[in-house]
Amino acid sequence: MVLASPLSNGYDPCSRQVKLQDNFVSQLAHPRAARKMVRVKLAGGNRPEAFCLSRAPVHSPRLRAPIGGSHGGGAAWRQRKMAASAALFSRLRSGLRLGARGLCTRLATPPPRTPEQAAEIGSRGGTKAQGPQQQPRSEGPSYAKKVALWLAGLLGAGGTVSVVYIFGSNPVDENGVKVRGKRLRTYPILVQQLRRTYKYFKDYRQMIIEPTSPCLLPDPLQEPYYQPPYTLVLELTGVLLHPEWSLATGWRFKKRPGIETLFQQLAPLYEIVIFTSETGMTAFPLIDSVDPHGFISYRLFRDATRYMDGHHVKDISCLNRDPARVVVVDCKKEAFRLQPYNGVALRPWDGNSDDRVLLDLSAFLKTIALNGVEDVRTVLEHYALEDDPLAAFKQRQSRLEQEEQQRLAELSKSSKQNFFFGSLTSRLWPRSKQP
Repeated sequence: MVLASPLSNGYDPCSRQVKLQDNFVSQLAHPRAARKMVRVKLAGGNRPEAFCLSRAPVHSPRLRAPIGGSHGGGAAWRQRKMAASAALFSRLRSGLRLGARGLCTRLATPPPRTPEQAAEIGSRGGTKAQGPQQQPRSEGPSYAKKVALWLAGLLGAGGTVSVVYIFGSNPVDENGVKVRGKRLRTYPILVQQLRRTYKYFKDYRQMIIEPTSPCLLPDPLQEPYYQPPYTLVLELTGVLLHPEWSLATGWRFKKRPGIETLFQQLAPLYEIVIFTSETGMTAFPLIDSVDPHGFISYRLFRDATRYMDGHHVKDISCLNRDPARVVVVDCKKEAFRLQPYNGVALRPWDGNSDDRVLLDLSAFLKTIALNGVEDVRTVLEHYALEDDPLAAFKQRQSRLEQEEQQRLAELSKSSKQNFFFGSLTSRLWPRSKQP
């Protein structure tokens, strides 16, 4: 008798045949049902794969006593029958468990494939996995990106139109009347707007790059007023002041030692000008605190510099003074790059209270002025290549003092010898008496 395997719920995935053994076991479970031993065999083999029990509602067979036996013999026969049935049932149950596990493992494990089939399946899986990833690349921008691009384009176009309308409109005079240029009247209105916008930004750029005026200082004073013979241009930050910042106090500026002595000694000889790369709003109150006595003649700020290669350059030719008598003191050589032989580059002050650089600078500039140098560039040219011009000046000054002392010692020695020989000759050969 051939039946479908009950383990697969009526579905045979491996095309296996089931054969039922003709051994019936009764009275081992429910009294109204009997269990049958099912041996599952492969179509091409004889080894059983699994065991299972199937319930069938059959009537229990009647037990017959052995013929020719007594009552005691019948009881013993029934006990032996029950013991044999219990042993058989335990063996069937253990076999069914092992067989069910083996069958489930066989059903769950896929059948072996050849290398060609495995390679073909792998290539199909790779193409399926790469397809969704490559698909968005081939597609165009999404709807959100398109909307963002459209908004950016509209904002850019609107901003451009607004800039052209605001900065390209006609200027207005004091009475509120529009001033129209004669040169642009022949052009269309749109071209006029564009040209005026271009001119506005060009002038604004020139205002940042170029100094505000070709003559930053007024003309020198004439008699009877006193005009110092030389002009001293000083930087504020790094030369006279040191900026410090802290969380509690914010920005604070420390005065360099010797600044009062510098102003007092050089004010009669030099026209002192503060020419700084700081803005006027920042530097103006600092200059007031540094110079309470009014030794500083003029003040120039960032708008008076020339912007070149990221540096604010001080153009001496715009000061309205003789360049041969102008000395620039700064902590950056780029500040006087247009006139390198008019400047003295000092090291930036780090806030040390024992600093004496300004005293040495005062002695150096005072020496130049007192010697009446016609062209300061001939003197400053010798110190242009020095890392510390004031230290080089002090060394030369000490050497000159030593040489001067030696010369004076030799002169005093020679004068003493001449005096000794003169006195000796006067004693030996007295002068004749006059008639």
